[in-house]
Amino acid sequence: MPNTHSYSLTIRAEIESTIGNFGRVMAAIGETGADIGGVDIVRSSKGSIIRDIAISTADAEQGQKVVGVLDALPGVTVISAHDRVTQAHVGGKMTMVNAAALTSRDDLSMAYTPGVARVCMAIHHDEERTWDLTIRGNSVAVITDGSNVVGQGDLGPLAALPAAEAKCMFLREMAGVDGFPLPLDEKDPDKIVATIAKIVSVFAGVHITDMAAPKCFEIQDKLREVIDIPVMHDMQGGTAAAILAALINALELAGKSMADATVVIAGLGPSGVATARLLQAAGVGEIITCHRGGALHAGTPQERPELQWIAENTNQNRKEGSVKELVKGADVFIGLSVPGVIDADDIKTMADKPIILALAMPTPDVSPEAAAAGGAFVYGTGRPDLPNQISSTLAFPGIWRGALDCRAKDIDRSMIMAAAKAIAASMGGAVGQDHVIPSVFDPQLVPAVAKAVREAAEAAGLARITAAV
Repeated sequence: MPNTHSYSLTIRAEIESTIGNFGRVMAAIGETGADIGGVDIVRSSKGSIIRDIAISTADAEQGQKVVGVLDALPGVTVISAHDRVTQAHVGGKMTMVNAAALTSRDDLSMAYTPGVARVCMAIHHDEERTWDLTIRGNSVAVITDGSNVVGQGDLGPLAALPAAEAKCMFLREMAGVDGFPLPLDEKDPDKIVATIAKIVSVFAGVHITDMAAPKCFEIQDKLREVIDIPVMHDMQGGTAAAILAALINALELAGKSMADATVVIAGLGPSGVATARLLQAAGVGEIITCHRGGALHAGTPQERPELQWIAENTNQNRKEGSVKELVKGADVFIGLSVPGVIDADDIKTMADKPIILALAMPTPDVSPEAAAAGGAFVYGTGRPDLPNQISSTLAFPGIWRGALDCRAKDIDRSMIMAAAKAIAASMGGAVGQDHVIPSVFDPQLVPAVAKAVREAAEAAGLARITAAV
């Protein structure tokens, strides 16, 4: 894999001031395959110079290799090596900022006593006023139990906090939504639902993240029954919307129709299940899903209800076999599983102009090299350092902006579908093989998605207020 800032170090080293010594240090780093991002002088003396050297590597192991190589060089002493990603998280990645001024006695009397009493009484007489008189109308609770943290498994609630903070950052920076991370030290789904139901009075929505299947399905469904604000799991709604958006543009670029396409989905975690459901609603001709136990179809009864739905509503021709066999003749492969499930030879057996969306993280189901060797027409991953990054972040900030703008009671499939179509349409005429999906930083993306989601909520009768109000 290519070097990335996700695996980067700042190495502080004392280098003797002899002729050619610094050049040997740079050459040694280059021989490891690492990229040098910058060099700064920290302190110099007559006999040596202390420098900070920023490097990017392919993985953590390569970074440690660079440290070892430098420490072994004559005239070089490594003082420290700091993981730049970890350093970026020191102190947390977010904070709370006041929206109203508090710089004078006058400000104090308006923010608190005596002025605040009138606002409290207004809400006492009409609790709906919390939507416009408090933080509630623009706030989302970002909930996790830490059972599936960024593909690393069950790390617990505290280890999930940095990832939950990141989702809050995305909501604030991209959509102007106030997200607050709330890791719950609880594993029982019913107790999680009961806890969330008791704390959401200050929130306009519940954003579930880093939560494993099958509990994520159960919790989402049960919450919708007991609270009257939207609930969305980013790895379901967000990822599915991003995948459908990429698929809309990729199929059109390949000159193929959705109704005639055959799509194979490998991996039936939260993203795989939600994607299969959304593609079925979007009218994809044939959807074949598979996991470790093989392909699902009506002849393969499932214990989990979400998988039973998949079995009954996809793979109508009851195709059997491994992923390698299932992709033969298929137009699209969507990987949400593990690296190496198919290779270049498998891609060559697919239909003309094969579309490969390899979204396993951090290592894609199919490598860029294998995809190119197999003749992939479009290749997308979840990685930011490769073209066509397909991520839930493309969708969920705009979905939440639209849902909050109309004070939605729920986020249903029509709103997710609207988000997907808006993401695809935001590319305009700029679609190409290396850019079937917009950047998450496209300034037009969130407004377009929010508008489409709000309109869908109004059409579905889920909006408390409409654009005309």
